[in-house]
Amino acid sequence: MAETLKIKLSVADRVYPLTISPDKEEGLRKAAKKIEQMIQRFEQNYAVRDKQDVLAMCALQFAAQVEQRSIDKDNDLEQIEAKLASLDQLLQDHMS
Repeated sequence: MAETLKIKLSVADRVYPLTISPDKEEGLRKAAKKIEQMIQRFEQNYAVRDKQDVLAMCALQFAAQVEQRSIDKDNDLEQIEAKLASLDQLLQDHMS
């Protein structure tokens, strides 16, 4: 059986006990810290009615970041493929 670790993370003034594999701990702790920082920024900069509103905005911001990275990655791949096709054509022209 794989080794597991029991940890407690605090997010939005609530504690969440988790059982995880040890290699996931650092990422989860960093994510919880980023969420807490984002909550503080939203509460300082906007009139917030409750934690649910803040958490919804955090979720939206994180999801948007993930989607933007995916879009950027797709665009980068398209550019790389176009450059490779151009180089391939140059090589083909040179060899013929």
